[in-house]
Amino acid sequence: MGLFFMIVLCNDDGFNADGIRSIYKELAKFTEVVIVAPETEQSAMGHAITLTQPLKVRKVIENRKFIGYAVNGTPADCIKIATTVLFEQPPAVVVSGVNQGGNLGTCAIYSGTVSAATEATIEGIPAIAVSLNTFDNPDFEFAAEFGAKLAKIVLKKGLPDGVALNVNIPAAPHSEIKGVSITRQGKSRVIETFDKRVDPRKNTYYWYTGEMRVDEVDEEADCFQVSNDYISITPIHFDLTSYKAMDEL
Repeated sequence: MGLFFMIVLCNDDGFNADGIRSIYKELAKFTEVVIVAPETEQSAMGHAITLTQPLKVRKVIENRKFIGYAVNGTPADCIKIATTVLFEQPPAVVVSGVNQGGNLGTCAIYSGTVSAATEATIEGIPAIAVSLNTFDNPDFEFAAEFGAKLAKIVLKKGLPDGVALNVNIPAAPHSEIKGVSITRQGKSRVIETFDKRVDPRKNTYYWYTGEMRVDEVDEEADCFQVSNDYISITPIHFDLTSYKAMDEL
């Protein structure tokens, strides 16, 4: 497993998801790229890692070409194993996505796609997470092109130490996207509900559902910008310290 490459590509929608395959094609146009992604969907896994079972890594060859490794773990697992075991040298950049559905506001905390990028920065590797803000008939073409273009810039110029970019792209036609904004993480969140059901054995169970409520008034917030047809790029860091609270405490 001694292949050197430039970019590792991950996600939380799974190895065969349309979003990751779309951006793979774009990245492969200008650099070496290897997919290291979950075997199956791992959405909303956050930064979970696998401790109670072994990680299995399956080499994937399609059309007689090696394209990557499918891992029976979480997105963070994939990045950990990619940066420590699979290759002789760590990648220059990690790209995570393109995710189906936005990772805006507090949703970024739960996102496996964002966590894959964050894990890379913990390992000292610059990273970007790319999400398309829709679940309905997603067209990943423009998101993949933009994500690959941004990855090319990061590959050349790098990022500040410990910083990943959380990129969210409106589900609007390319011609209707107004521009790119550097944003902060917003406070919008999913309003959770649980659908109560009964199984054939009369046992009650609950199915999680909910709807993202965008109520941002701050124009610098990611949710505000994406809802107004701007691409949002938010620099994020794994340091969770609330520095403004330290003196008060």
